Amino acid sequence: MAARSGSLRTYILTRLALVVPNVLVLLTMVFLLMRVAPGDPVSAALGGRLPPAEIARRREAAGFDRPLIVQYWEYISGVLRLDFGQTLTDNRKVTDIFIVNGGATLTLTVAALIVALGVGIPLGLWAGRRRDSVSDVGIRLFGILTYAAPVFFTGLLAQILFTSQLGWLPSGKQASAITQATLDERTHIFLLDATLAGDADAFIDGLKHLVMPAVVLGLLITGVFIRLIRVNLAQTMRDDYVEAATARGIPEGRVVLRHAFRNAMVPFVTVLGLQVALLFGGAILTEQTFSWPGVGSQLLRYLNNRDYAAVQGIITVFALVVVAISLLIDIVNALIDPRVRY
Repeated sequence: MAARSGSLRTYILTRLALVVPNVLVLLTMVFLLMRVAPGDPVSAALGGRLPPAEIARRREAAGFDRPLIVQYWEYISGVLRLDFGQTLTDNRKVTDIFIVNGGATLTLTVAALIVALGVGIPLGLWAGRRRDSVSDVGIRLFGILTYAAPVFFTGLLAQILFTSQLGWLPSGKQASAITQATLDERTHIFLLDATLAGDADAFIDGLKHLVMPAVVLGLLITGVFIRLIRVNLAQTMRDDYVEAATARGIPEGRVVLRHAFRNAMVPFVTVLGLQVALLFGGAILTEQTFSWPGVGSQLLRYLNNRDYAAVQGIITVFALVVVAISLLIDIVNALIDPRVRY
């Protein structure tokens, strides 16, 4: 037992140590990519709107007239202080963007992940237990179509069908204008604010607005989950211990859920972290399609305004979130499968 706990501790410490160079490489890439374009961020964002003297003053105030190595050090030291910079077009701190708009993106991402898991795991289990059947072929085709369909195209089709034709769901926004105007936003997470306020009507209204974008975004990675569960379950079902359990008369459903499914989850958990990162990327297009007031919609707005300082700060935060999720997935894998620790 002591050896196992020591091995797990060593593994976690090693992964934590590897986070530092990974983060440094990511930050360096973000910094350099934001400076590939000619000129400087201030001129790109405000050129033509302000006189040259004011542009020069703002360049100096933002530090873009300093040597590149000095700018890089200020950028890295700012990230260590959790200071991700300030926008150039509206003088807004990047941290404020995540405080105000991050709740909407978090809500959409979590809801989409629930949809993906709720659809992908059962369908993957069904297909894995009935390989090469008609239902297996249908499920695989469904997974391919959902993975290949562009998010914005699927979103537009959903709006035409469920809003314009059937009138079942609202076409966009996080809630109706009246509900948003009357609800006191304490946490900037709409459903949580509605719960804290005890406003059932606002909560239901928020759920109605959440359903369509969450389903559209969740379907983006459902096909990946279906394929992973199907392939790994089919391989695990051929292992000796599964065949032995079946030979002892244990019901097939129990064998699948208690034995085969658990081992099939190891590669699934590994890919899960990468898919969460994909959800963040898909959330940008989904938020734009459904006018969802999240960080992704703000990122597109700053890109259109060529506000590269804001873009740099937002992408930096996204990169750090992806690294944190990868670290968490590695630790969970070590807990599920002891072989990972050695």
